[in-house]
Amino acid sequence: MVKPDTDTQSHIEAHGIIGDMRTAALVNDKGSVDFFCWPEFDSPSLFCALLDSPEAGIFQLAPDMPDARREQIYLPDTNVLLTRWLDNEAVVEVTDLLPVSDCADELPVLMRRVRVVSGRATFTLRCAVRHDYARADTHARVDGADVWFEASGQPALRLAASQPLSVEQQAACSTFALAQGQTAEFVLGAAQDPRVRVGSSDLALQHTVQFWRQWIAQSTYRGRWREMINRSALALKLLTSRKEGAIIAAATFGLPETRGGERNWDYRYTWIRDASFTVYAFVRLGFVEEANNFMRWLRGRVGDGCDQPLKLNIMYGIDGRRELPERELTHLAGHGGATPVRVGNGAVDQVQLDIYGELLDAVYLTNKYGEAISHEGWQHVTQLVDEVCEVWDQKDVGIWEMRGEKHHFLHSRLMCWVALDRAIRLASKRSLPAPFERWNAARQAIHADIWDNFWDAERGHFVQYKGGTALDGSMLLMPLVRFVGATDPRWLATLQAIERTLVRDGMVYRYLNEEEGMDGLEGTEGAFAACSFWYVECLARAGQVEKAHLEFEQLLRYANPLGLYAEEFDCHARHLGNTPQALTHLALISAASFLDRKLDHQKTQWQP
Repeated sequence: MVKPDTDTQSHIEAHGIIGDMRTAALVNDKGSVDFFCWPEFDSPSLFCALLDSPEAGIFQLAPDMPDARREQIYLPDTNVLLTRWLDNEAVVEVTDLLPVSDCADELPVLMRRVRVVSGRATFTLRCAVRHDYARADTHARVDGADVWFEASGQPALRLAASQPLSVEQQAACSTFALAQGQTAEFVLGAAQDPRVRVGSSDLALQHTVQFWRQWIAQSTYRGRWREMINRSALALKLLTSRKEGAIIAAATFGLPETRGGERNWDYRYTWIRDASFTVYAFVRLGFVEEANNFMRWLRGRVGDGCDQPLKLNIMYGIDGRRELPERELTHLAGHGGATPVRVGNGAVDQVQLDIYGELLDAVYLTNKYGEAISHEGWQHVTQLVDEVCEVWDQKDVGIWEMRGEKHHFLHSRLMCWVALDRAIRLASKRSLPAPFERWNAARQAIHADIWDNFWDAERGHFVQYKGGTALDGSMLLMPLVRFVGATDPRWLATLQAIERTLVRDGMVYRYLNEEEGMDGLEGTEGAFAACSFWYVECLARAGQVEKAHLEFEQLLRYANPLGLYAEEFDCHARHLGNTPQALTHLALISAASFLDRKLDHQKTQWQP
């Protein structure tokens, strides 16, 4: 494929997301679906214009209204997206959805509905399916009123339309006019799926809207910023596998963490860390069933190796597979020219000791608010905690999956302490059998190690890793997991050092890479959105409520117009990295919930 002009690409933040909890699609504010993997989140893409050009697959549907104002909104309390065009001649809207079916096994169907609200408008449609990340040779052919898309070794798809279709350059095309009150309908799905037909969208839309509204109505949150919290919750639910119970880190792959850089990863998988954090967010809002479902999925992963010593991967495929080979799609130009575009993720083979802490925290909370842990589940927990006792003092790559040297990272130590602490608490509360003496000895040893070896008296702050001098955004979790008091003098000194070094206008960088290049990659990255919300919560917990309130309001303005966040921000607060990012949205929920209580002068309950 000839390297295209990437100027035609939409910005990352110019996208809404639709999904059916099996896969998801990104729709830009010009009316184009330019990212869509099918039939699963981590399947090869059908539309990949976001990472190349329209030739990599796109579904364009827009009126001929070049001077119109464009806007996107969600139908209230849903993941059904509305893209609108407004000018003197007409008002037009396109409704996009992936219908939520009654059966979790049914293949995803993409529905697009056009309606002229006022006036008259001419529309152009171009649906260019490009199988297998645009590597397969996809052929389009007319079959009656429909267009089929076929490629060797790939699933056949079919586009049904209420308007006449033709085929041009292996794409379904149509030009049509609608007057006020008139509509058009387009449905894309598996070629043999009987739901791929016109006339089905009314019922599907009604059912899908009802599903999302009934789900979000279960939220127990009643405080400030409810709209943003609900949108974050809806985004997190959209990233949850309805069939499996797994929770993915983000809906996309290959979107750059630095404009033109090489930090372009695939996040369409389940990280134990991110998913465990998501469980915490769900439980906080009252969505206990999602926490229960993830724990069931996790038990399946632990049970996979029942005939061998227990081994917990840091990440898995949605279906639980452990093999996620990392490959470069060299034929794709990348978003903004950022290459290589990667699918799969080599981090699957890394050692990251912090995952035990996030997991055990989630187990503790789910047991507290959801299903009580089973006998078999507790046996698995004891095995994992015994493993922590053995490995907590080893080197690893840390939370940020660095591809440089291993170190004794503070965050890894911290979360090993959390793993032991939560296991001891759970065993005590439930009167479960446990080697308390051994576990408590390890917990105390880790506690002493952090205070003795990660506090730099000369610089007056904690350090990123043993023997180092740098700061790290993950330190912001120290008071959030209750390792250190939020007003402890040493922690406050560390917080001030983070403010001086890693914070820019409320946006927090994970670490500075300029000097040592310690993460094994060239260049730097943007500010990390989740760290920015952790920073807000740390300020609020430290009693700096007014400052936290202002920083939080600023961060809210950095969301895209739909209230969605990617992984990072550039210096202009433009979005970088994969989107929407679960870690960002769950950190927003946590910060908002705590700050709301502080602003109401509510006494903070000890949690967990």
